[in-house]
Amino acid sequence: MSWMAFTRAVSPSLAACELTHVARTPIQVDRAVAQHARYEDALRRLGCAVQRVAHAPEHPDAVFIEDTAVVLDEMAVITRPGAESRRGETPAVALALEPHRELRAIAAPGTLDGGDVLVAGRRIFVGRTARSNDDGIAQLAALTAPFGYEVIPVEVRGCLHLKTAATALDDGAVLHNPMWVEPAAFAPLTAHAVHPDEPMGANVVRVGERLLYAEAYPRTLAAMRALGYDVVTVPADELAKAEGAVTCCSLIFRE
Repeated sequence: MSWMAFTRAVSPSLAACELTHVARTPIQVDRAVAQHARYEDALRRLGCAVQRVAHAPEHPDAVFIEDTAVVLDEMAVITRPGAESRRGETPAVALALEPHRELRAIAAPGTLDGGDVLVAGRRIFVGRTARSNDDGIAQLAALTAPFGYEVIPVEVRGCLHLKTAATALDDGAVLHNPMWVEPAAFAPLTAHAVHPDEPMGANVVRVGERLLYAEAYPRTLAAMRALGYDVVTVPADELAKAEGAVTCCSLIFRE
């Protein structure tokens, strides 16, 4: 079984991205492009075949491809992003996924961002946020139930997406920021807290048993390695100015 990672190029209009919980600061697009290239290289080193979806320069947030789909082993769900400006990003992603998965889609009035969807084994935790509403969560539950998945809504506060607050380290453990999400929400999974000085450090990408992480959070990184996790790091601070993180920049699935 091999791994595939879909990515999307950084838009030259990245500085016009949607922002909710992050103050707008100048973004160096060239630097973001260079960091994104290093991110793709890291995915290759972790064993992924990287495929870029068609460039969308007219969409400032298109690099954050995770929000456009939820890809499971059995099927893929094309989302309906909570920000209306992002809904034009999904058709090209659907076209790219079609050869790999049977597709379903979230319909209005539901909204769902992939950044709110955390899959750990047969459990799918979904954040209730400004980007993902109860109708979208209910639709995801109905679409995935035939395959044996349990969808669990999670209350999120103070950040954009559930995966800003928590991500899976493996099928039995999550990394989380307790200021933004209650660890009890992930029971019976083990919840490991980020270092209190690194509130944005709960976002980590899984590729099999290995992890990809932003280098900006050394204390949390050290804690993960002390737990025995194999972690590769990349620079991602320029993309973070656009309220993005490492999970945001890819759709990773098994071929």
